[in-house]
Amino acid sequence: MKLASSLRNRKHAGIWLKGLREKAGLSQVELARRLRFKYYSFISQVETGFSRVPTEKMEDWAKALGVDPTHFARHLTSFYDPELHRLLYRPKSRRSRAG
Repeated sequence: MKLASSLRNRKHAGIWLKGLREKAGLSQVELARRLRFKYYSFISQVETGFSRVPTEKMEDWAKALGVDPTHFARHLTSFYDPELHRLLYRPKSRRSRAG
């Protein structure tokens, strides 16, 4: 069950990423070049949900697409790790007062 929802979330992330890339007017090949990837196939794998943007590449990926890296990472986290996203970004009024 968790595997199916994880794949579904990665596919939704891929759709979002593809939209950002197209809005930036970039092909998969052009984005791969900006990210200094040898092959563009990794871009395709991410956009189809078979792979994820590596955490260490999120900032570079955001800059290559011309978007704010913080927003980019936060939004990707909502797809890739929704429970972590919920813990980090839920409204302050709902957070525990402990700690």
